[in-house]
Amino acid sequence: MPHRIVLATLNAKYIHASLGLRYLRANMARYGGPDLDAFTELREFTIQRTPQDIVDELVGALGPLEAGSVHIVGMGIYIWNVEPSTRVIELLKAQRPDVRVVLGGPEVSHEFDNQLIVDAADYVITGWGDLSFPKLCRALVHGPRPLMKVIAGEQPALDDIVMPYAQYSDVDLAQRVLYVEASRGCPFKCEFCLSALDKTAWAFDLDAFLAELASLYGRGARTFKFVDRTFNLKIDASIQILEFFLDKLAAHPQEPLFVHFELVPDQLPERLKSCISRFPAGVLQFEIGIQTLNPIVQQAISRRQDATKTEANLRWLITHSHAHLHTDLIFGLPGEDWQSFAQGFDTLWSWRPHEIQLGVLKRLRGTPLAVKNHDGMVFQSEPPYAVLQTDALSPEEVQSFVRLARYWDLVANSGRFSQTMGLLMQGASAFDAFAAFAQWLWRTHERTSGLTPEMLVDALFAYLSVERRLEVEPVRAALLADYLGSGARASPRSLIGHLPSRSARALLSQPEGARHAKRQKQHAAVLTP
Repeated sequence: MPHRIVLATLNAKYIHASLGLRYLRANMARYGGPDLDAFTELREFTIQRTPQDIVDELVGALGPLEAGSVHIVGMGIYIWNVEPSTRVIELLKAQRPDVRVVLGGPEVSHEFDNQLIVDAADYVITGWGDLSFPKLCRALVHGPRPLMKVIAGEQPALDDIVMPYAQYSDVDLAQRVLYVEASRGCPFKCEFCLSALDKTAWAFDLDAFLAELASLYGRGARTFKFVDRTFNLKIDASIQILEFFLDKLAAHPQEPLFVHFELVPDQLPERLKSCISRFPAGVLQFEIGIQTLNPIVQQAISRRQDATKTEANLRWLITHSHAHLHTDLIFGLPGEDWQSFAQGFDTLWSWRPHEIQLGVLKRLRGTPLAVKNHDGMVFQSEPPYAVLQTDALSPEEVQSFVRLARYWDLVANSGRFSQTMGLLMQGASAFDAFAAFAQWLWRTHERTSGLTPEMLVDALFAYLSVERRLEVEPVRAALLADYLGSGARASPRSLIGHLPSRSARALLSQPEGARHAKRQKQHAAVLTP
């Protein structure tokens, strides 16, 4: 049996395809050698699989170890998979101690001392692994073996990295979100983000990158998620990439296409706006990190953001483009109390983005925030290392917000209650209005999971008509329109006697209900890690 190398990771969902593993695979021939490239394969799992099932598949892929051969398993470790990955590696090493386990990824690139997963592994590559992993494999097979367990990853020029896109299989193209990147790095220094460690951003050769996109499109790829931290940093390159997709739309107007970018909100010159405005509905999605609108908090976390330009650009995108806008706010930043966050939310809500993602601050290993260790901040000791309290927020306020954020996803970001939201958010403060509903929902149901759409319809009806004392018929009419538009098929108690027959309901919910459900599934897929 020859040498075997298996590249593996645990994804959050099957629909995600690991870009990092494909970079390692693509560079194996050049930097590991043709002999190792021939015996290297990818094995992707999900965090829902049991650790023993994963180990059984890895062992089966490796086969028995013959004299003179080396078996290597390289695993990508992230905040969402470190705990099950630890168990996988412990079981693998217990069952096959001869296998050399190499770790990489952001979760093991910083503060790696005293991590159980690091203790269980043989080697760790910190930082960039594109070249360093193939070179380590070559050293483990042909020698000399490295003396150090922790190896600092080599950061090459981007022209020296083989692009990974040929590693996407036909199944990947047909069934999964494809991650692509036109650049790496970030020039901004937001202290909660690992990208703050980058000194700048580096761009791949644009002609070569566009050729790879053309190849993917030619093979049938229609969903692209750009992982660039600052897609619109270099406007000329941004426009060329957008023009690439506009050309595809013009040549194949009946073909579906969905493209996701992270957008810097205060950098949107007129020529980029002109390009964006040419896209039809359902194609572009922009993820826009607002995080906080409090200038004092922005300064405390070294975040630069022009609020005036941000507002003007978001309002333009909403009124003059068909792009879907997913905006982010982070709760628990140093110095931001409940009222400050509420004011920021109300301001963002008034701009009317399509989605507002409410996140809770996490202590990511290696970030300036983790190193700085602001006074009064307490985080979970286990993943996902969410904040528990700050100098401005009590533990009770944090827990209340965690529940609120979950309900916000179910009611607002689900897109199921667009008309009802107009009633729910009435008041001097939209945030306070939703917070009151969240408190009531927790008090009456005492759970944040297992709430079906029908249960939410009935809860909203009871809250708005009884607790808020709004007129019953307008409340029911809004809920009825939302429920039918969502394409749901059951019968909430509050709508009994007002729903059409099942056959009529099916007609009313098509085709918009089906299109809406597909859009929501697509949006959720590209936004989940």
